[in-house]
Amino acid sequence: MSVSGGERPSGSGRLLTGVAWAVLLVGLALWGSGLTSLPGGLSGPATGDVAAVGRPHAVELPPAHQPLAPARPARVEVPSLKIGAPVTARGLDARGAIDPPPFAEADAVGWYGGGTRPGAPGAALFVGHVDTETDPAVFYDLSAARPGEKIDVTRDDGTVAQFTIDDVQVVTSDRFDAKKAYGPHEEGRAELRLITCGGTFDRATRTYTANVIVSAYLTGVRR
Repeated sequence: MSVSGGERPSGSGRLLTGVAWAVLLVGLALWGSGLTSLPGGLSGPATGDVAAVGRPHAVELPPAHQPLAPARPARVEVPSLKIGAPVTARGLDARGAIDPPPFAEADAVGWYGGGTRPGAPGAALFVGHVDTETDPAVFYDLSAARPGEKIDVTRDDGTVAQFTIDDVQVVTSDRFDAKKAYGPHEEGRAELRLITCGGTFDRATRTYTANVIVSAYLTGVRR
């Protein structure tokens, strides 16, 4: 399975490093909790340093649901990819990047606790490892996500916020614009980002050349 022309991570003994995550969220420390108020954002597939996996023309996306009251996430599931994982709140490391779960917890997903809570207005950021030194990790199959598929986030208020994927992109690290990648696509809408490393693995630097970014927006809620 290719990732927008790049090689899909195979999980065969490649270790992600802090450098990869520093590239992943360059400038996030400057935004802090104000990330939700960033103007604009991507309204469709971009060009240049951002390669879109694409939205099939036959996919009709549902209308957005009204944002929910803030609540902390407890679990995230992507049924189409058989992803189901607990969510842990994470902060920023010394370089200003989201500190992902440790490799001992590579089957968990990290949520940036200093930003938007999933279901509230803005873009909630979830990060996960694609692999460890020896095995696939929680977001190993994330690059196979497609628009129209669902993401369920169980929240600590007893609700399940249901998101619909509307965009899948692979962003190269050499010309990375974090504001465009992680700002909300539409102001006032409740959105979600699932993020991991992608592209090809550079054995010299032990980092990946790109990031997979799955964007979704709130379309339903259930208890």
